[in-house]
Amino acid sequence: MKCPCCNSELKRKSTKNFEIDECHECKGIWFEVEQLRKAKDLADSDLNWMDFEIWKHSDRFKAQSRDLACPQCSQKLVAVDYGDTNVEIDYCPHCKGSWLDKGEFQKIIEALTNELLTKTFSEYIKASIEEAKEIITGPESFLSEWKDFTTVCKMMHYRLFVENPKLLNTMISIQRATNIK
Repeated sequence: MKCPCCNSELKRKSTKNFEIDECHECKGIWFEVEQLRKAKDLADSDLNWMDFEIWKHSDRFKAQSRDLACPQCSQKLVAVDYGDTNVEIDYCPHCKGSWLDKGEFQKIIEALTNELLTKTFSEYIKASIEEAKEIITGPESFLSEWKDFTTVCKMMHYRLFVENPKLLNTMISIQRATNIK
């Protein structure tokens, strides 16, 4: 396969659970269908529930045709903003692969981590309800959706104590008092 940006030969690179194709010239990365989501989940398991489905909310993005050819199927790539990360990915609507330029994967992880850390308790409540629905109706397996739900609940738990430090201190005091006896 050829790099869509500089036309160099892409080289296979093994990650934890799958292989990706990387350009050794421009350092761009080609992710086949679902590999970008899997790579994000492996980079930080707390981000596993923060899935970005490119075509799910068409009113939230602008897709622009690019003069780049998909390295897998040679169709034209389209530029799509990756949620609120300020990263523009090049996506193939035909084979569903994604091209990221050098450093863009790390920018996605950093932006999602920042979003994760700045959500309010009420936003986590809303997200937990959505994730609970996806256990039944979600696109991923039951186990995957269950993991997403439990991760949101864990993050909601953390956020509750961050927003309410007196509650945390009370809980710690109760725990210490019951451990003494």
